[in-house]
Amino acid sequence: MAKTKKIGLPLTFGIIIALLGLLAWFSSVIFEGEKPQVRLGPLPQYLSGETAFKLSASDMKRGLRSLRVTIVQGGRSKDILEKRFPFKGLLNSQGIRRYETRFYVDPSRLNLAQGRVDLQVRVWDYSRRGGGDGNQTLLQHKMLLDTIPPGMRALSRMNYVNVGGTGLLVYQASSDTVESGVFVNELFFKGYPVGTSSRGGVHVCYFAVPYNAGVHPNLYLWAKDRAGNVSKERFPHHIRRKKFRTESIQITDRFLKQVLPYFSFYPFEPEDSDIQKFLEINGKLREENGRVFFDLRTETLPEPLWEGSWLRLRNAATMARFADHRRYYYKGEQVDEKVHMGVDLASLANSEVPAANSGRVIYRDRLGIYGNTVVLDHGQGIASVYAHLSDFSVDMGQEVAKGDVIGHTGQTGLAGGDHLHFGIMVGGVFVNPVEWWDSHWLRDNILRKLALLKP
Repeated sequence: MAKTKKIGLPLTFGIIIALLGLLAWFSSVIFEGEKPQVRLGPLPQYLSGETAFKLSASDMKRGLRSLRVTIVQGGRSKDILEKRFPFKGLLNSQGIRRYETRFYVDPSRLNLAQGRVDLQVRVWDYSRRGGGDGNQTLLQHKMLLDTIPPGMRALSRMNYVNVGGTGLLVYQASSDTVESGVFVNELFFKGYPVGTSSRGGVHVCYFAVPYNAGVHPNLYLWAKDRAGNVSKERFPHHIRRKKFRTESIQITDRFLKQVLPYFSFYPFEPEDSDIQKFLEINGKLREENGRVFFDLRTETLPEPLWEGSWLRLRNAATMARFADHRRYYYKGEQVDEKVHMGVDLASLANSEVPAANSGRVIYRDRLGIYGNTVVLDHGQGIASVYAHLSDFSVDMGQEVAKGDVIGHTGQTGLAGGDHLHFGIMVGGVFVNPVEWWDSHWLRDNILRKLALLKP
């Protein structure tokens, strides 16, 4: 009897301890305190129209019970998404642990007013904590509702632009504008704010009408505010048609033997003939060089660096004009055609090349078919190009004054003789340099408009 008692007592205690352990485990599972994980994106600072949000929620322990998405403004709240998840299996072992969805916030449908808007996401799990409501995660995101597009208006009224030429628009934009400028077809030309006018929000935008812009290019003023609202406005303008020359160029074997050694760096195919090599560099390499020029538009400064009339290479004859349509012939057959995007000027060999106007050096290197090339930034999207140089007299980043020598003429690159290839770019697009040399054009189309900026 005594022996039985000695055996039963420890067994009883063991069962009690096991039951207590099981109860503790069950309680830790049922009343676990880990909150659900919630992710929301994007998290915009401004709300300007219907916006999509991606929501993901997870709870790896008790599983998801429910979620609710609410918009709150001025003490009023509106539920825009509510979801309940079923309890499945023992202890919700088959319940939902992860959930992802997309929802949309449409200010007009929700009748939201301009101003602050709060986006709230609440997620609960199946824990029995909180009186049975479960653990709750609250995520809040504050936004400003702004659906009013920026205001803008053109200040310069006489906008006559030649095809292949440059235009300047002076305009006013509202204070919430973060980016603005002029579109010419699909090309965007950035505008720059100026602080010299008594009127607020005044900008200038130099833009190009490319030689191939079409009969009736689509020009309009464009602006975007900090909320992403966009305005588009037409402005008065008149496009003058221009005719460009067609030029026939005979490619000889002698010319090929002269210029091809310069391109020993280029990865030609071993079996390529000399004319095939020429077509490769006149086509593919020319396009690559063009992208280099276009990308330099981002290196411009927001303030003007130039002043007054622009200089031309002294005592130089014009050998080729802007937008000349060149047809290349080899042994009597046309093999290629390209458009010349500058003016070729020939003077004495190794002539000093002056900076056409004040600026800073943003490119100084060998550049494919253009040979030794210098590009000067003149601010606000305007740049000048000097190619086929025999040497350099300036360094990268150097500030130069109008008339400073930047190098000497040469025949580097795809050049058949000593000359200067001179170009002007506006927003990375080549325009006719002749306009910038013309003091009358400069006065009528640029300087008179800049006078609007004076107090």
